Amino acid sequence: MIEIHSIISLLCTGIYLATLGYLIKGWSNLKIPEPSGLPLITKVTILIAARNEEEKIHLTINDILAQDYPSGLFELIIADDHSTDNTAEIIKSYASKGVKLLQLKDEKALNSYKKRAITEAIKLSTGDFLVATDADCRMGAKWLSSIVDYYQANNLVMVSSPVTYFEEKNLFERMQTIEFSYLIGIGAAFIGNKRASTCNGANFAYRKDVFYEVGGFKGIDDLASGDDELLLQKVAEKYPARIGFLKKREAIVYTHAKPTLHDFLQQRRRWASKSTKYKDKKVVVFGACIWLFNLSLLVNALLGFFNPYFFKLLLIQFILKHLFETLYLIPIMSFLGRVRLVFLLILLSPVHIIYFVYVGIMGNTRKYHWKGRNVR
Repeated sequence: MIEIHSIISLLCTGIYLATLGYLIKGWSNLKIPEPSGLPLITKVTILIAARNEEEKIHLTINDILAQDYPSGLFELIIADDHSTDNTAEIIKSYASKGVKLLQLKDEKALNSYKKRAITEAIKLSTGDFLVATDADCRMGAKWLSSIVDYYQANNLVMVSSPVTYFEEKNLFERMQTIEFSYLIGIGAAFIGNKRASTCNGANFAYRKDVFYEVGGFKGIDDLASGDDELLLQKVAEKYPARIGFLKKREAIVYTHAKPTLHDFLQQRRRWASKSTKYKDKKVVVFGACIWLFNLSLLVNALLGFFNPYFFKLLLIQFILKHLFETLYLIPIMSFLGRVRLVFLLILLSPVHIIYFVYVGIMGNTRKYHWKGRNVR
């Protein structure tokens, strides 16, 4: 029995290490693009769905209005998703600067408010290229121009761009930055390997005609989450070779880690809830393999209290896990300008094992709380 268990544990470990090798290769395949030198001629609509963001939304709006993109070629539409604070009033105060407010007034309860907000905003848009971000994000002045230049120069239909945390206040938030960078790297690496599968909606762009061509969010509108990855997978079915990841620092969008463990777990459960809806079932298998590997670590840790042999097996797994994850994260964190945080990986890894198993179960079995609502 011990021998069979050891074989299964080492098999899970081997699959996980091979997966990390695949991700390392995918990230290295992505090259930092040089400016094309082509004139920026694309009409762009920036989309934001906002709910109760009165604290920071003015910072996001100011950053967008400060873009070096030709002012006559982009518009900002913010859909207020039934905010109960002063979010709408703050947005209205920018009307003289061309910021458009769309206020949703749904009488019946929905499960996918954000997708509805984005869909309604797209109906009002005049741009041919849609760039989505969140109401609590920050970006540099070249954010939009770098995305559009990359889009124009490579004849793309969809562009995923990097997102990272900043202004961390404590160890918990810094550890979130490492974990979040791990996830962002996965999406980038898959695109680098010519298999677009995951992305982040805080920095996500696509052609409007392609959005309608694939039916928008139809078929994926029963989940609160998935306005980014599930849409990307719909587009990837039709245009697998025309989706790019912009590996450029000017394109990075910055946001904040969650301040409490409760908020963090609710967010990750929301993200995990869409995994079973992925069109690309190989990505589902990919996620399942990572989950099973972490489960094997947890099982060996528990069995070790009954037989020290399992502690030895756990140690081998953990050392290999830490080594390969370090090799994977160093180039990603270096690109993000946060390479020093990799040293915290030794602290994050044990906690991450328990967290990953927990979120994998809870994200697909229970409702979760998001933006003052209970959704699934």
